[in-house]
Amino acid sequence: MSTQLERPEVDPPEGPAPTELVVEDITVGDGPAATPDSTVDVHYLGVEYETGEEFDASWNRGQSINFPLRSLVAGWQQGIPGMQVGGRRKLVVPPELAYGPAGGGHRLSGKTLVFVIDLLGVS
Repeated sequence: MSTQLERPEVDPPEGPAPTELVVEDITVGDGPAATPDSTVDVHYLGVEYETGEEFDASWNRGQSINFPLRSLVAGWQQGIPGMQVGGRRKLVVPPELAYGPAGGGHRLSGKTLVFVIDLLGVS
């Protein structure tokens, strides 16, 4: 199966950053669903909520990435299970579910993050 995906665009968010995880399906897939124990094969794009600036994207490297879901930030651990292969989902992740409060030592600490994730496979 060769699905040619296009790099997502993220519209600048409006209003204050949410304090809870926001999960929005852009496209619902029709393949197997991810579970909390899954290893996921994804393409993703991440931007800062406040500035809209991109901080990371697998698209820039030209290849998807494979991760055990349990090793990712809490926002992904909570926001990806139930997503089906072939789907595209947007997650708006508050600092507590991303890299922690400001001053936490990570360059994204204290920031609300927006991810657009394409689920390519689960195992």
